[in-house]
Amino acid sequence: MRAALTYPSGNEKTGPIAVSTTSSDTCPDACPLRKNGCYAEGYPLRQHWTRLDRGEWGGNWPDFLDRVRKLPKGVMFRHNQAGDLPGVGDAVNATALASLVSACAQRGLRAFTYTHKPVGWGSIEHVINMRAIHAANANGLTVNLSADTLAEADELSALGCGPVVTILPCDASDRPTKTPGGRTVVVCPAQTKAALTCAECGLCAVAKRKAIVGFKSHGVFRKRAERVALTVIK
Repeated sequence: MRAALTYPSGNEKTGPIAVSTTSSDTCPDACPLRKNGCYAEGYPLRQHWTRLDRGEWGGNWPDFLDRVRKLPKGVMFRHNQAGDLPGVGDAVNATALASLVSACAQRGLRAFTYTHKPVGWGSIEHVINMRAIHAANANGLTVNLSADTLAEADELSALGCGPVVTILPCDASDRPTKTPGGRTVVVCPAQTKAALTCAECGLCAVAKRKAIVGFKSHGVFRKRAERVALTVIK
């Protein structure tokens, strides 16, 4: 597992915050977007991700944590513009995740990320993942559970271990919508308001929010991602 930290980010969508990239071996097999619509597999992010996997960029986990501990106090930090929580494949490495939570807390970072690691009561691994994610959310690193449909957003919300985000079709309305279970879905403000960045919004960094954040399919492979979302929305 390798990781790289960029500060400040030159990404127009995030704004000048800290962002990280983690090697692709952390991506879970359970993610239906893996090689099937993941925006990180498109240009230009794919180039940087490949360099990280090859060892041409970034460093090991302890080196990465050292860099996180040197960030200016209180800055916003989006962990994983590509990659997932520490741990190979579907598993979360709870110890490594806790070390990142601690590093973020030391600097008082407004830290957030997203995960497709499987959670729930279906297996011991899923329960371990869920507990590690719940602990992260309780201690300052907001881990958003990534749903691929509105129905799955309901399922993940019911677990209560963290806030939830979900995919929406490219042409979804900018207005809030509802899940089948009646939960409110708010479209990412950066997709509905011109020039608004993550640095200015910060909604995904709020661990105790009630609303689900919906992301309209975007990136080079947005049509593939949209097909995943439409399997239940229609």
